[in-house]
Amino acid sequence: MDNLVDARGLACPEPVICTKKALEKLEAGTITTIVDNDVAKDNIIRFAKSFDYPVEVEKKDENYHIKIRKSGGLIADIDSGKNIAILITSKFLGRGNDELGKVLTKSFFFTLTETYPLPKTIMFINSGIILTCEGSNVLEEIIDLEKKGVEILSCGTCLDYYQLKDRLCVGSITNMYSIVEKMINNKLISV
Repeated sequence: MDNLVDARGLACPEPVICTKKALEKLEAGTITTIVDNDVAKDNIIRFAKSFDYPVEVEKKDENYHIKIRKSGGLIADIDSGKNIAILITSKFLGRGNDELGKVLTKSFFFTLTETYPLPKTIMFINSGIILTCEGSNVLEEIIDLEKKGVEILSCGTCLDYYQLKDRLCVGSITNMYSIVEKMINNKLISV
């Protein structure tokens, strides 16, 4: 019998995350995810194909039924992220519209909490440090990442510049030497 994931009406990236969680619980077998839009359908198909899982799609009553077969094993090697460092340089993800950047930042950190492998370190500089301080709309996600073992570091010079040192809520204060050292010694992803 199929495991059913009803992801209709869910915003990106939730349909993929719900599908991923269902696959993680399944040693072997089939799941069917139901979505109501082309973007979610395409994202789930891409996700399944990235793990070489066979995928079948059927359209029923304006919804897509995506059947994914898993033959066994883990969905990801959790330890493979041990040498990944992420550098967050702004409180907004991307350049352009700040409201969109705020939405993308929230989506990025939520997705990161649900993804494996987790990075070893996330470093925050410039206005990015605002995300680690009181009032941040992603503070809960960053705290969750720290609880899962991710090292969270905020630039002390930046905290001083924005006068936020006393409002830091997660992680620890670092300096540019440590940031550069971690950039050199890890695979760096800059956001």
